[in-house]
Amino acid sequence: MGTGMYYLMKKRRHIADVNIGLCFPQLDETARHRLVKSAIQSVNISLFETALSWWGSRRKLDSLCHIDGLENLRAAQEKGNGIILLSAHFTSLEIGGRLLSFHQPFAVMYKRHRNALFEHIMTRSRERHYQQAIQRHDVRGMIRALKQNLVCWYAPDQDFGRKQSIFVPFMGVDAATITAPARIARLSGAAVVPFFPKRRSDGNGYQLTILPALENFPTGDEDRDAAYINQIIGEQVLLAPEQYLWLHRRFKTRPEGQTKLYGFADKQPPKR
Repeated sequence: MGTGMYYLMKKRRHIADVNIGLCFPQLDETARHRLVKSAIQSVNISLFETALSWWGSRRKLDSLCHIDGLENLRAAQEKGNGIILLSAHFTSLEIGGRLLSFHQPFAVMYKRHRNALFEHIMTRSRERHYQQAIQRHDVRGMIRALKQNLVCWYAPDQDFGRKQSIFVPFMGVDAATITAPARIARLSGAAVVPFFPKRRSDGNGYQLTILPALENFPTGDEDRDAAYINQIIGEQVLLAPEQYLWLHRRFKTRPEGQTKLYGFADKQPPKR
């Protein structure tokens, strides 16, 4: 399916090609196209993984989970101020979250889907498997959850426009980056613990990696804090670049004076 979609998804293939070309300038054309193709295959794999994560039983899924660093989560939780589970849009995020829920209950922060039916199904599933499903704009709801010492999954690595963003590097490219993680951590006192799920290269399930809580974070310097988070995410992308969601227009919003990067893919259909 992924191979077929590589040829059918012209717009998304173009977006992935632009993103990968920007972030991996050392790749020649053949290598870049190979990575684009692998990234689209990875997205299609995620469709089946999403179904498994929403409707699969723990009995069937438990053996797929390989987890490192659970002690980092436990140590941060002992401080009693909640945890921002800092993650990113890897294509295995849905099943990675479900597998983690077997070991640690947590809330998820998410963006509403435009399709009402898909939104209903997604929300029902997340409410069934997680402690709470908090909409991305409901920052107060997330802070309330953190003050109850909950763990809250949060992936800030997408372009949400200019209004709440600053421009700092992501994999060597200036990217509109939201400052919310540092702001929420400051307001709530929560620890920030990085978490990244990936498919294992041997095909034997999924590797869940939980890193130690960030030290001396936030610093109070918005640019420094946002760049640090982008650096952490970028380091994880380099470990499995084909599993990152390159089909998102990560560099859609440009600094003043810079031209748009995606051409025809930048054009949005009219809102209904």
